[in-house]
Amino acid sequence: MKANQNRIQQHIELLSQFTATPGQGVTRLTYSQEDLLARNYIKERMVEYGLTVTEDGFGNIFGKLEGQMPDKPSVLVGSHFDSVPNGGAYDGTAGVVVGLELAALFKENAITPLYPLEIIAFVEEEGSRFGGGLMGSRGMMGVLTESDFDQLADAEGILAKDAMLEIGLDPSKKKVRDPKTILAFLELHIEQGPILEEKGIQVGIVEGIVGLTHLEVTVQGRAGHAGTTPMDRRSDALVTAARIVGDLPEIAATVGNGTVITTGRLNVFPNGSNVIPENVTFTVDIRSGEEEHVLEAVKRTKERIMTQKDEGIQITVKEQMSIQPKLLDASIRSVLKESSDLLGSSNCSIQSGAGHDAMVLSDFTACGMIFIPSKAGLSHCPEEWSSATDLAVGTNILFETINKLMKEKSS
Repeated sequence: MKANQNRIQQHIELLSQFTATPGQGVTRLTYSQEDLLARNYIKERMVEYGLTVTEDGFGNIFGKLEGQMPDKPSVLVGSHFDSVPNGGAYDGTAGVVVGLELAALFKENAITPLYPLEIIAFVEEEGSRFGGGLMGSRGMMGVLTESDFDQLADAEGILAKDAMLEIGLDPSKKKVRDPKTILAFLELHIEQGPILEEKGIQVGIVEGIVGLTHLEVTVQGRAGHAGTTPMDRRSDALVTAARIVGDLPEIAATVGNGTVITTGRLNVFPNGSNVIPENVTFTVDIRSGEEEHVLEAVKRTKERIMTQKDEGIQITVKEQMSIQPKLLDASIRSVLKESSDLLGSSNCSIQSGAGHDAMVLSDFTACGMIFIPSKAGLSHCPEEWSSATDLAVGTNILFETINKLMKEKSS
């Protein structure tokens, strides 16, 4: 049995229509109307493929196919369905679509898995609306506490729980998943880099995922008239923020060892062309494959920030999320390679420079992840593209791997 490429492509194209920026990439923020439309589509397909659909108190979607041994823990397969602003149609969504295709294969071939199988669609992996990232998986595994979630708000001050209610979700539902109910978690993702395409390799078997820390920095100055306030009498929040941001590449280079630091979001208040900025909030994304390098970069970044406390300037730093580098399960990596070899798919080991939901679940259960090629290595942009052929190859490998894992556990 083989995955249906046309069906995979159709799912990708239909889900890409649920965007707040038509013609300018996919913008699907968590708990938005676009989220609701995509959510309904995913749930409808889950029902069509014979899955029992539920949502938890974060809005994560689960489609469950009961196994021959229904009291056993489930194999979870999936990814996230939110996006960055003006992003692509494949990041995260491809993994959800592959999960749907797996369910379709089980249904069409009248196969009941040995253990329960659950297809999952996570919310807010990107952190584009509520900051930090990996919210759905962190919440599901209890890393994000309910009290923290209750206080979580977007840039406009809208609480996450109120945004849930706005689209008909129930934040009072059970939030935390018992790890004992999970046998393993598998995730397919586009590579978001050029390695597989350049080497002509169909599948990357992920060995480890980079560690990352997200900081939110707020610089408080004093507003004033742009024409009447002398330069030596100003407390300009943006000038201070700019100095900090300008130093970040040097900090990354000094730490070295592949460390990267990015400021991807910057908000200026009151944002008037003739008003001295009073308040600036910006993000700092720090990543490295080694925890010691992440910690060193965070330390140096905070030290540099604190040196900018000029007269009339106040600075606060909030750590939104910090996750250590993760090594994925060796036995699952072995099964993924066996499945790939069996199906004649070229493969290699690969490291992930991006964060994924699998890195959260890896602290609680065995996790495996595969990448498929990204055209020109592009991601987080409208040009992001991966072929349905490669997605079908990945689906077939996961189908084989799921059955192998279940047989190993039951023997």
